[in-house]
Amino acid sequence: MDLAQGVEIFTVTQKITMMVNRYEIRTAGDDGRPGVLLAFAQQKRTAFREHVTFYSDESRAMPLFSFTARQRLDIGATYDVLDAAGQPIGSFRKDFGASLLRSTWHLDAPGVRATGSERSMGVALGRRLWEMLPVLEAIPSPFRFHFDFVDQAGEVVLTSERGQSLRDRYLVTVPGARIDGRVAAAMAVALDALQSR
Repeated sequence: MDLAQGVEIFTVTQKITMMVNRYEIRTAGDDGRPGVLLAFAQQKRTAFREHVTFYSDESRAMPLFSFTARQRLDIGATYDVLDAAGQPIGSFRKDFGASLLRSTWHLDAPGVRATGSERSMGVALGRRLWEMLPVLEAIPSPFRFHFDFVDQAGEVVLTSERGQSLRDRYLVTVPGARIDGRVAAAMAVALDALQSR
């Protein structure tokens, strides 16, 4: 199975290490559990200009696609999703103003322009209050956030739902595989990796 060919459902699981965040993108079974590895990504935590490359496996020998920020350290930066040859296949950006209350992203892919935001306003506000309390900083947030991306006709084109797990694990759905799976995977990883920026 290949993300470039279109995948309707997959999982994203974060593996935390000292200097980098690692993500596994896997097929999802009927029960939502992770299956075959589709891609492996690695993100440096202290990068001035965000760049995440997705590889075929943990050896990082064969790059498949990537996303990179157009600007350095910009809260409203646009991120380009590039294929293995460095050609653009989509983009996304965080809407800083709308994200003050409820995190909101804009996604562009061939044939699809969509806006995604946190599904629950209550969870969005609770998560922000939790993050403001310095005493709770070291404790993982108990809030599970879900994102729904809808196109200009109001149809859902991408969802990312955080599972109940000690590690960050998401079930990502792309109804009808309308978005290139590489763009969907990049957006799903960005929702975790860039959420606090």
